[in-house]
Amino acid sequence: MPIWLITALMIRITSKGPIIYSQERVGKNGEIFHIYKFRSMRIDAEEGGPQWALKNDPRVIPIGRFLRKSHLDEVPQFWNVLKGDMSLVGPRPEREFFISKLTAEIPYYTRRLRVRPGITSLYQAMFDKYDESLDDVKNKVKYDLMYIESMSFRLELKILFRTAYIMFRGRGPA
Repeated sequence: MPIWLITALMIRITSKGPIIYSQERVGKNGEIFHIYKFRSMRIDAEEGGPQWALKNDPRVIPIGRFLRKSHLDEVPQFWNVLKGDMSLVGPRPEREFFISKLTAEIPYYTRRLRVRPGITSLYQAMFDKYDESLDDVKNKVKYDLMYIESMSFRLELKILFRTAYIMFRGRGPA
C-alpha cells in the first residue's frame, strides 16, 4: 500500500492529469467494462486516435517507464477483479477498436472472449514486450488459446509466480 501511495504522488508531481487512467475494454462474452491503471502516459497520448504502445514510447511520462517495467501501472486492476470484470489470470483485455480489426485478420481471435480477461496472461508471463505488430498479436492469441485450452489452478500459479518474478526484477516492457 505505501508503494501505491508513493506511485500516486510521483504521477501527480511529474505530470498533469489524473492519477488513475480509465479506458473501455472488452471482457468476457464481449461485455464492455472500464479498466483502471495508474496513468503512465501523457493525457493527450491518443489525440490522433487509438494506437498500440511502442517500445520507448515517447508518450510515456517520466515515472511511466518505471511503472511499466515494474507492472505497477496494473495494480488498480485489482479493483476490476473485485468487481468481477477481470480475473488475476486470463487473456489481456483489448479495446473494441482493435478487436474489430483483429477479428478480421486473426482466425479464432474472438475465442479469447469466452473467458474473463486477466491482469496477467500466459503470453505476458513469457514475453517482455508490447504488441507492436500484427505478428505480435498473432503470437499472443496463440498463447491465449493455449491457456484457455489448458486452464488449471497449477498453470495459473505458474503464471502468477512468473509475473511476480518479472515485476520484482523490473523486466517488463517500458
